[in-house]
Amino acid sequence: MTLPPTPKSIRLLRILRVSLHLIWGVFIASIVFRLTPKAWHNRIAQRWAQKILAMLGIHIHRHGTMPDLHTRGAIIVSNHMSWLDIWLIYSIRPVRFISKADVRNWPVIGFLAQQSGTLFIQRERRHHTAEILQQAAELLKEGDCIGLFPEGTTTDGTRLLPFHSSLFQAAVIHQAPVELFTIRYYLPDGSIDTAPAYHGNLTLVESFRNVLARRHIQVDITCLGTLDTHGKTRREITLAAETAIATHLNLPAPHKTPGTPADPPIAAPTTGRPTDSPYPAPHADSPH
Repeated sequence: MTLPPTPKSIRLLRILRVSLHLIWGVFIASIVFRLTPKAWHNRIAQRWAQKILAMLGIHIHRHGTMPDLHTRGAIIVSNHMSWLDIWLIYSIRPVRFISKADVRNWPVIGFLAQQSGTLFIQRERRHHTAEILQQAAELLKEGDCIGLFPEGTTTDGTRLLPFHSSLFQAAVIHQAPVELFTIRYYLPDGSIDTAPAYHGNLTLVESFRNVLARRHIQVDITCLGTLDTHGKTRREITLAAETAIATHLNLPAPHKTPGTPADPPIAAPTTGRPTDSPYPAPHADSPH
């Protein structure tokens, strides 16, 4: 489905507003956080994220019972398509993300991520991964929430990659509840909108231009429920999270043979939040 591009004047205005808001974010992270009580920081970060999403024309439709600023010691897990996903989660409940180390080198965004307490992981170094996950468990014990994109990278939204079980070790150590989220960008006809996706060979600048080219971007963010991790191995938690998210998005579960229906989650969500998918199944000719 082809949508009319955003007028150039609106794109230029967005670039100006987003640039100023990023500068304001740097000021908040560098100065405001040092001068205000820590209890205020999540509220400040949440409002900052909400504003930048509005500036970019992101229309958010929330489903399910969302965690709030009073939620403590939980791991928030989601599929991953775009750099927008980070701000979507932040607009609901700021978290300490576990992110790949090269994000630290991104202009401005890397600085903001570092100042917000992101844990940068070097996956090629096994001992470093263990250290980061132990640190995450300690933060959970102190009441912080941890954000995970367990696919380890982004997709265009037409498939789900296998979840890395090692990233769930913090949940095992602390027996922390795992909040399951799905993120889906979609077009007016209900099909997946791949424009916001930051994947493949796209540069961050090219991805930003794709977002600017859309006057409005519609996104569903759904909280499926909470996985109880008590007595579960990280492998069991991984498969339960992966299956629940794949099922809701009508995508093949990565650890299943293509075309094989997903099994029910090992640890079903403990709340009454939605688990049935409102989205159409992938087309039969889809390569995924």
